[in-house]
Amino acid sequence: MGVKRSLQSGGTLLTILANVLTVLSTATNYWTRHHQGHSGLWQECTKNTCSNIPCQTTLAVTAACMVLTAGFGTAAMVMGMRITCHKGEPLRARTTVSLLFLSGLLLLTALIGYTVKNAWKDDVFFSWSYFLGWLALPFYILAGFCFLLADMILQSTDAISGFPVCL
Repeated sequence: MGVKRSLQSGGTLLTILANVLTVLSTATNYWTRHHQGHSGLWQECTKNTCSNIPCQTTLAVTAACMVLTAGFGTAAMVMGMRITCHKGEPLRARTTVSLLFLSGLLLLTALIGYTVKNAWKDDVFFSWSYFLGWLALPFYILAGFCFLLADMILQSTDAISGFPVCL
C-alpha cells in the first residue's frame, strides 16, 4: 500500500472517528453541569427530571452548527470511502477536503459560541459532551490534511507522467 492510499485510509478513519464524536456530543445532555443537574443542546435535567430548553439564539446557532457539522462530516465520510475503495482511474478529493474543513469550521463556531455563552457563569462547569466536540475538531482537520496531501500526490503524479524519466 502506497503513501497515497495510506493517507486516504487514514483520512477516512479520522473522518469516521470525528463523526462518531460529533454525533455523541450533539445527542447527549451533558454539555454543562451545575449543582442541580446537567444540560445539553436540547434538554436541561434537574433532579432526575428532564425538560426541553426554551429557544435561545446562541443555543439554536450552536445546535444548528453541530447538526450541519454532522451532516457535512457524514457526506465527507461517504466520499472518502468512495475515494479509498475506488479501483481504476484515481478520484480527486477536492470536495472531500472542502467538506472536512467546513465541518471543522462549523464545529469551531458552535463550540466557541457555546463557550462564550456559558464561560462567565459561576456555578456552571463544562462536561464530557462538550469536550467530545472539542476532541472531534482536530480529527476533522487532520482528515482534511490527509486527503489534501493524497490529492497533491495524485496531482504531482499526473503532472510528471508525460515526461520521460530515466532512473
